[in-house]
Amino acid sequence: MQAGNMTDRQHYESFRPGQVWLDTEGKRIQAHGGSVMYLDGYYYWYGENKEKTTGTGDHIWHWGVRCYRSADLYNWEDLGLIIPPELQDEASPLHPAAMMDRPHIIYCRNTGKYVCWLKIMNRDGTQSETVLTADRLTGPYTIVRKNLRPLNMSAGDFDLAVAPDGKAYYYFERVHSETICADLTSDDTDVTGYYSTHFPHSHPPFVREATAHFVRRGRHYLLTSGTTGYLPNPSEAAVADSWHGPFNVQGDPHVGDDSNTSFHSQISSVFQVQGKKDLYIACADRWLPGHMDLKYECYAHAFDVFFDEASGEEEKRQARESMPADQMDNTSIADYVWLPVEWEGDRIRIHWYDEWKLDDFE
Repeated sequence: MQAGNMTDRQHYESFRPGQVWLDTEGKRIQAHGGSVMYLDGYYYWYGENKEKTTGTGDHIWHWGVRCYRSADLYNWEDLGLIIPPELQDEASPLHPAAMMDRPHIIYCRNTGKYVCWLKIMNRDGTQSETVLTADRLTGPYTIVRKNLRPLNMSAGDFDLAVAPDGKAYYYFERVHSETICADLTSDDTDVTGYYSTHFPHSHPPFVREATAHFVRRGRHYLLTSGTTGYLPNPSEAAVADSWHGPFNVQGDPHVGDDSNTSFHSQISSVFQVQGKKDLYIACADRWLPGHMDLKYECYAHAFDVFFDEASGEEEKRQARESMPADQMDNTSIADYVWLPVEWEGDRIRIHWYDEWKLDDFE
């Protein structure tokens, strides 16, 4: 992501979605599947550090959780690894070979702790959560739960959200099934057992994942993607009047996206800009900048066939062979697509901008 009107190599004055985005030291920003938190006059952007996930056969899925700080949202200072990888323990969920995704951090008012949840894709095909706590947003973090199966479910992509009264909620994909909203315990490190279910589907690519929750004017919005791995697909917006819904599905918010790929990206989170009356930014990863030629229809059928229990083995083999062979090889060069959320009444609209500034919106 390059910026217009740059006064030096690392200074930005605008967003340019999909272009390489460097930190203030001139390095690629590595905060994938991430979120942004505002604290004491600064924005903090944290996410998966993919700098060593180059697809060279060394089985490095992540290199910890990295955090950046910014006062203007354009220029980001690298604060380093707030959750480093654990290199010596191959059984650790923080080992580089462990498939750790989508860190989300919230502040627990009851304990005064920052609580981080991590999704872990296990070798047996199930997914579980690791939960850590810290006294400061930037760590150090200590693991307090491993192999957590919330509600005894295989739990995939998720988001955490906190109400004004401090009560927290956990939106997650019940793997290859439906979306769950679960209440968290008072210390935000587990679920209480109370939950609601939403958007049931039989199998990928239709199952919703990568849930991003935000509140606007008292209404609750969820943005989700379909389930096609790192290959992008149409997003889906939904709105409700309460944390647990019911949610009314609005459809794909991306306007004019002929490729049906959410502008070749996957939204990870949405946040409101401080000092703006109604400006929210949808933060997305462009995991595969080398596959910009692919449209969703090129691989949607293959996912449908592969995950449909009614499909035969030969059909599944052909579906597998039709997929891009290197779709998950090198995420160290993944880019970011940050776009403003716009509105038609209560309907979300996301338009493409080659370049945009905060001052362009109220």
